[in-house]
Amino acid sequence: MKVTSSDNLDKLFPDTPIQKIITPIERLLRVETTGGIVLIIMTLAALLWANVSPHSYHHFWNLPFAINIAGTDLASLLGLEHGFSLEWLINDALMTIFFFNIGLEVKGEMTYGELRDPKAASLPIIAAAGGMLFPALIYLSINAATGADAPRGWGIPTATDIAFVVGCMAILGRRVPHALRVMILTLAIADDIGAILVIAFGYGGNLNVPALGIGIALLVLINVLLHVGVRNLLVHGVIGVGVWAFFVKSGVHPTIAGVLLGLSVPAKAVVTSGKLGTFTSKVGHVLSGDPNVKSEERFEVFSMLKKGAKESIPMQERLYKPLSPWVNFFIMPLFALSNAGVEVKLGGLDVPVMSAVALALVFGKPIGIFLLSFLSVKIGISKKPSYSWKVLFGGGMLAGIGFTMALFVASLAFDPSARQDSAKLGILLGSFSAAILGTIYMSVVSKPAKEADETGAVEIKD
Repeated sequence: MKVTSSDNLDKLFPDTPIQKIITPIERLLRVETTGGIVLIIMTLAALLWANVSPHSYHHFWNLPFAINIAGTDLASLLGLEHGFSLEWLINDALMTIFFFNIGLEVKGEMTYGELRDPKAASLPIIAAAGGMLFPALIYLSINAATGADAPRGWGIPTATDIAFVVGCMAILGRRVPHALRVMILTLAIADDIGAILVIAFGYGGNLNVPALGIGIALLVLINVLLHVGVRNLLVHGVIGVGVWAFFVKSGVHPTIAGVLLGLSVPAKAVVTSGKLGTFTSKVGHVLSGDPNVKSEERFEVFSMLKKGAKESIPMQERLYKPLSPWVNFFIMPLFALSNAGVEVKLGGLDVPVMSAVALALVFGKPIGIFLLSFLSVKIGISKKPSYSWKVLFGGGMLAGIGFTMALFVASLAFDPSARQDSAKLGILLGSFSAAILGTIYMSVVSKPAKEADETGAVEIKD
């Protein structure tokens, strides 16, 4: 059976002058590499801005603002001592939407895709453990060998920056197998949760247990409501904002709330396509424009058809597809512009710390991910991936991009000093090296996936 592309179906609707402008833009936004190119441009712009005018860069992103509700400052309600800033808005609010979208994608794969098999789902979690353990060991080994006396930096290279990894995979396009993309996304989520634990237990942190308990209770409420059939997006949206707010107040990074909310969204349609087909066949005389049909009947049939069509698409898909362009072309570029501006200072560098961080990211991540993945498959815990081991190693290389969370850990591990600046420069060098080497490696070892034929038709097995 052949299904025609949406471009052909669009011809059923009246053409308007505005479509001549919108259609090329929509096609450009659907090209996977476009988002990655925008992300790189914003990253380079941030680096240039931060090094040409560091004061204006940091001043702009730390601009304070206040939100008052009924005379009460919202920042104080959330337990934020320093109030709101543009950087906080991006990292703690907008990036929660990014992680929510990632959670939606993983949920779809857990229901119908690569992660529906428990053995397949275990692979990225075990790989994430390897991707955290080996960089920490490499850092500590280099620290001991050079006598740097900076063991507190062990947690810096354990993090993977999911936003920049997604950007690199977008640039590679079809050279990244879909199964590998899902594996790396799941790995990065597990890695982020691990990084939160590293911060909490390795570098201290004030955890507000009651606030976290309320946030988890609201998350459970969403799942219960979905289970009993409450699918009103406004209701779930309001409760979801509550989950986010209590995670902020708890001290746990709210992006974790975004992932958990995304994983809560149902990925199965309420109305199966077969039932919708049966309904439309019974009201064919109305759909064909029978002049004898009364307006009341036509309204009722089309209302039911609208509801049936809506419920034939899983809630997960209804949220994921509209959010993706906003994530790829607004949230991620803005995140890069506000976070990638690392000021390069060459004076007074602590070379052992810088090299330990960089080498741990470039070598520790791929080695750890590859070795633990290979061992888990060999002993039967995990299922062998559909792509080759050399392609998996390339994914591990890309996971060495440890930008934002690594910078945050560096600020906790070391006081503002030459050592902290050295660690941040090591993150910059390691992350860019991992991105460049991983992209080149994947371009060589991975072949592009097959595309649809020229007519836009996709072959689907009955």
